[in-house]
Amino acid sequence: MAGVHQWTREGNGEALAHFGRAIELDPGFAAAHGMAARCYVQRKSGRWMNDYAREMAEAERLARRAVELGPDDAVALCTAGFAFIDIVNDFAGGDALIERALGLNPNLAWAWLFSGWAKVSLGMADLALERVARAMRLSPQDPQLFSMLAAIACAHFIAGRYAEAVSAAETALRERPNFVLLICVAVTSAALAGRIEEARKAMVRVRQIAPELSISNLRDVKTFFRAEDFDRWVEGLRMAGLPE
Repeated sequence: MAGVHQWTREGNGEALAHFGRAIELDPGFAAAHGMAARCYVQRKSGRWMNDYAREMAEAERLARRAVELGPDDAVALCTAGFAFIDIVNDFAGGDALIERALGLNPNLAWAWLFSGWAKVSLGMADLALERVARAMRLSPQDPQLFSMLAAIACAHFIAGRYAEAVSAAETALRERPNFVLLICVAVTSAALAGRIEEARKAMVRVRQIAPELSISNLRDVKTFFRAEDFDRWVEGLRMAGLPE
């Protein structure tokens, strides 16, 4: 868990190795499978995957195994559900797993956070904000606070509240200044709000830390928006100068 909280390539690799070892020692350890899948979601978000197709497939395998092994394990279910949303693009299935986790343990802050992301994927912006607010009340000093703020930014984005999206993204960026998703939220929201010069300045930062990023490979950064939300996402980034 310490490795997960570092949110670095090295920390992620250490965490994945330890969860893998835990699975070797106890093949029936459902939460270890779920947390390993969570590591792959983090690897995707951090752009740390070395073999994209293989690692995405492994993440899905681990998530499905977590559900099989832990039908009454809230940690296994919510982490698997998050992987279903971000890796498998099964928004409804992932949301259902996270809801089941919340029923089992309504005090699990990460389950509320992942539920917030699930509601973002389903286009339920206000419900997403409620879920993330619950997570923040339960764990106000959570190491994943920046992820909570990122979910808030994305919820405002899909609701068309672009100024609020920019504000939340900028707050989260103070914690993780190189998080490409967050910078892209700020860029596209500023562009769609008509703040083109601000968006173009922020795009310079995107190009510095992710020079390979283009309109054609945006799905590698974030896949769990609905089609209409993803189209707006692309529109704003194109306005700000992201190359095709």
